[in-house]
Amino acid sequence: MEIRNKRLTDDEFYEIRKTVLNQWPTGKDVDLEEAFAFHKSLPDSKIFSKKLNEAKANRITLVQPRAGVALVQKHIELLTYLQDKGGADLLPTTIDSYTRQNRYKEAEIGIEESVKTGKSMLNGFPAVNHGVAAVRQVVNSIDVPLQIRHGTPDARLLTEIVFAGGYTSYEGGGISYNIPYAKSVPLERTIADWQYCDRLTGIYEEAGISINREPYGPLTGTLVPPSISHAVAIIEALLAAEQGVKNITVGYGQCGNLIQDVAAIHTLESLTEEYLHKYGYNDVVVTTVLHQWMGGFPQDEAQAFGVISWGSAAAALSHATKVIVKTPHEAMGVPTAEANAQGLRCTKQVISMLRDQSVDENSLKEEKEIIIAETKCLLNKCFELGNGDIALGTVRAFQAGVLDIPFAPSRYNAGQMLPVRDNNGAVRILTMGNLPFTKELIDFNHGKIDERAKFEKRKASFQMAIDDVYAISKGRLVGRPRG
Repeated sequence: MEIRNKRLTDDEFYEIRKTVLNQWPTGKDVDLEEAFAFHKSLPDSKIFSKKLNEAKANRITLVQPRAGVALVQKHIELLTYLQDKGGADLLPTTIDSYTRQNRYKEAEIGIEESVKTGKSMLNGFPAVNHGVAAVRQVVNSIDVPLQIRHGTPDARLLTEIVFAGGYTSYEGGGISYNIPYAKSVPLERTIADWQYCDRLTGIYEEAGISINREPYGPLTGTLVPPSISHAVAIIEALLAAEQGVKNITVGYGQCGNLIQDVAAIHTLESLTEEYLHKYGYNDVVVTTVLHQWMGGFPQDEAQAFGVISWGSAAAALSHATKVIVKTPHEAMGVPTAEANAQGLRCTKQVISMLRDQSVDENSLKEEKEIIIAETKCLLNKCFELGNGDIALGTVRAFQAGVLDIPFAPSRYNAGQMLPVRDNNGAVRILTMGNLPFTKELIDFNHGKIDERAKFEKRKASFQMAIDDVYAISKGRLVGRPRG
């Protein structure tokens, strides 16, 4: 198939929809007109886009955790605890792994086992299996806006059910929920499936219901250069806007160097708006999210709180619209509700203390210029490869290694680009692969890495990247050699 960035017609959408709603029995309960009426009955306090728009206008950073368990009532209890004890401004529903792979029969077994054992035997909430009515139980029980977070290459049925159930924000995209998550799913397939999800969002928008869409910013989560994640976020924003999405949150995973992280959030918002306006999408509201450190965490809780606090500082000083919060149990698996609430309270404390502070613009200037220049090299090459069509250009860019996500499992990703930190901990690119950077940008990256190599008295190599991957879990930012 040859993909294009073109809005699905009604005939195309509703023909596909017949198949989508028949993927699992709960699909038959989705009724668009009835779903529109339910959304319109929700108070403003439960509508994600309105909360984000207010936060952006007031330069407030909202806090949101990750959370999801198998059974409806247990999930409600978990979210209620995070709302009341953690002070979450926004709440998630993390979807289980079986649902992410459209394996609904296995998810059903997981629900049955969870009922028998009295504890969650799934690593998230199986919304498709529970169906519209159960999803509404969650929405009706919680006082703050709710978002679905998952990791699903083909999320079409999930989108239908949770939108009908009243969720007002939805994460993911055809690139960000494929290349970092799947091994053998063609990019054309996932872009097409996510065009369906975005078109459904557009149909709700046309009915007067604004549902927020959030491309998954961190990608593989470790040492992803800002320009790489920016390019993917902007592409997914353009694809969503073409299908009628009007409220988009673009994300970035904290890298650890404060200046680079603040510069990344600032440039992510401005570049996304620039490209949306350039291609005629002038009525889209853009907000930002910073994900606290997505790599390895220290096992010691006190050290883990230090990592959480540093992510909170980056979110506050960059004035990200929201921050996705980690927990002090991050290194040990699924956190308890109490640990999750602790992470929220820690983050809120730091954000509150830093709300009226900022980073000097002169300090940010060079880093912003580098991120903008690198991102534009990537995006402009994608448009060139697609002869002006960003969907087609994205597929060809991954085929050519022009877009290359580090440490991704997908066989459709070149995997030739290698990032490492520079001497100050900012993420640079050691091995360029086929990234279409100018000589000046290549020399800048290599020069920064050479400074570190000289300081550490060793050659710049793959070992640096390995050391950097494990550094934070060992109490450092830069992976220095021992001795």
